Amino acid sequence: MLKKLYPYRFELFFVTQLSILFGTLIIPVLIFEEQISPVFFIANLAAGLVMIQNKKVLFRIAIFLLSISSLIVILNMTNILDKGSLAFLRMGVLFLFYLIVSYEIIFQVWYSKKITRDVIFGLISGYLSLGLIGFFICLSIEMNVSGSFQGSLISAAHPELLSSELMYYSYVTLLTIGYGDILPMTPTAQKAAVLIGLIGQFYLVIITSIVVGKYISQQSNSKSTE
Repeated sequence: MLKKLYPYRFELFFVTQLSILFGTLIIPVLIFEEQISPVFFIANLAAGLVMIQNKKVLFRIAIFLLSISSLIVILNMTNILDKGSLAFLRMGVLFLFYLIVSYEIIFQVWYSKKITRDVIFGLISGYLSLGLIGFFICLSIEMNVSGSFQGSLISAAHPELLSSELMYYSYVTLLTIGYGDILPMTPTAQKAAVLIGLIGQFYLVIITSIVVGKYISQQSNSKSTE
C-alpha cells in the first residue's frame, strides 16, 4: 500500500500540512485545537511514513513515534492521565518526527535529478515543516516558562488559544515578517526566534536556490535538444 502511494508522497504530506495550518479558516479555533488538530497531525504523520518508507531505520523510528502520538491522543480523550504531562510528551514526539521528515524531504529534494511537480511540492513541504518545528520549539519554551512569549494575542485568560498563536508566531518569524504583535521575552525565547529566522533564510538561500538552478539547467538542456 505504501509503495503505491510513494509517487504521491510530497502531495499527501503537503495537503495534510495545509489542513493543520489553515483548518481554523473553516472550523472554529477552540473546536479545531482541542478535537480536530490532533487528528490532522496524525494524518500528517501517516503521510510522513510514506515519505521515509525506503529508509528502514528511520521508518521504524517514525512508526514508533506515530504509535506514541496516537496513544497520547486517545489518552487525552479519555482523561486518564494529566494533560500537562501528555502535552510535553506530545511536543517531544512531534518535534522528533518532523526533524526526521524534514531531513528526508531536504535530502530527496537536494538529490533530485529532475525538477518535477512532485519536487516542487516537496520543496514547499520542507519549508512548512520548518515552521512546524519552530512552533514545537516555541510551545515547549512557553510550557516550560510561562510568559516567555507575550503580546496582545497571548493572554492568560485564553490559554486555549496559545497553540494557534505560537504557530502564527513561528511562521511570521520564519518568513521574517516580524509584525511585533508577539514578542519573545526571555533569553531562551529570543534565541529560539533567531534560530527560526535563520533556518528559514538558510532554506531559501541554499535549498531553494539549488532547485531553481537545477530547473534552469533542465530547461536549457531541453531547449538545446529540440
